[in-house]
Amino acid sequence: MTFDFRLESTVGAARAGTLTLPHGQVLTPAFMPVGTHGVVRGLSATDVRGTGAQIILGNTYHLHLRPGEEVVQAMGGLHRFTTWERPMLTDSGGFQVFSLEGLRRISEQGVDFQSHIDGTYRTLTPERAMEIQWALGADIAMAFDHVVPGQASHDLAREGMERTLRWLDRCRARHTELAGAHEVRQTLWPIVQGGIHDDLRAASLAGTLERGPWTGVAVGGLSVGEPKPVMNRLLERLLPALPSDIPRYLMGVGFPADLLEGIARGVDLFDCVAATRNGRHGTAWLPTGRINVRGAALKGSTEPLDAECDCEACRTYSRGYLRHLFVVDDMLGLRLVSIHNIRFLVRLGEQARAHIVDGTFEGWSREWLNRHAGEQAGG
Repeated sequence: MTFDFRLESTVGAARAGTLTLPHGQVLTPAFMPVGTHGVVRGLSATDVRGTGAQIILGNTYHLHLRPGEEVVQAMGGLHRFTTWERPMLTDSGGFQVFSLEGLRRISEQGVDFQSHIDGTYRTLTPERAMEIQWALGADIAMAFDHVVPGQASHDLAREGMERTLRWLDRCRARHTELAGAHEVRQTLWPIVQGGIHDDLRAASLAGTLERGPWTGVAVGGLSVGEPKPVMNRLLERLLPALPSDIPRYLMGVGFPADLLEGIARGVDLFDCVAATRNGRHGTAWLPTGRINVRGAALKGSTEPLDAECDCEACRTYSRGYLRHLFVVDDMLGLRLVSIHNIRFLVRLGEQARAHIVDGTFEGWSREWLNRHAGEQAGG
C-alpha cells in the first residue's frame, strides 16, 4: 500500500493537493473531525460521511483506557470497530497525558500517569504509543511528543522540544520494527514542537527533517493559549523550511477563521473538537459569525440555520425548530448542530481548495474573513 502526496495547485503559500492512504484519498486542504473514543461525539459514521469528511481522528490515550487496543484489534481494527471505512489518523496520546496535571510524572523513559477513569497507574512510552497505534490500525500514527503549555518559558519549551526529538528516534525505531514484521499499512508522522519561540521551532523542524524522510509532518503545541497572531507568525517562520512534497498538519486547530489563516500559510490538514463541542452547547457557525441556537430571537423563525449550507440541518429544519429542540433538551438538536458545524468546516476546506485551483484564493479568503469577523449572526 502506498502513502503519497501530490501537490496540484498553489496560490501564494496556500496549497491544493491529494493525499493517498491505504483507505482512500484525501483532497486537501481538509478538516478532520475528532472521534476521541472511536466516535465523533453523538454522530454515527453515516452522519460523519454525510458531512463530506474524508478522514477522522481517534485518540490513543482514551482508546487505550477504554476499551483497550487489544479489544479493538481483536474486533478487526479501528476501521471495522467504528464502521468508518475511509482514512483515519490516531494521535499519540501525548497531549492527553501531559494535560493530566497532578496525575502524571515525566521522565526520559516516558510518562507515568494515573487513569482519570479508575485511578490505575500506567506508563506511556514512545514504544508503547507505537504499539497501541499499530494495534488500533489507523492509516497515520503520530509520534509521541512532549507537549508544553502555550506560554511556556524558553527553558521549558527547549526541554520539551529536545525530548520530543529524542523520543522521535525511539518512535521510528519501534514503528519500523512493527512494520517490518507485517505488510506496511500505517505510516508515522513526526510533530514539531518548541512553544512560542521561533528559534526552538526552527531547531525542532531541522532535527525532525534530519531524521526523515517522512510522508507528512505535524506542527503541535499551538492553539493551547497563545495569541492567534503568535500562531500565525510561527507558521510563517516555519514555512520556508517545510518540505513542499509532503502534507503539513496543524494539530488541534479548527475554528473557521483559524482554518483559513492556516491554509493561507501553507497548512493542508486540521483537526479540532470545537465543531462538535460548540454544536452540543447550541453554538452554530455561519459565514457571518456564530449564532446561539438557544436564543430567543430564533423563536418562530422559519428560515434555515444557514441558507448557504447543504447539511441535513440546514436542508431540512428551520431555526425555530432547532431552537425548540434545545429548549426541550432533545438530543436531536445536539446532533443536528454538530453535523452543521462539521459540514461548515469540511465545506470551508472544499471552497478553499476550489479557489486555490482557480487562482482566486487570496481575494476570496480576505472577503470571507472580513465577513465572518463582522457583526455576530444572532443572540
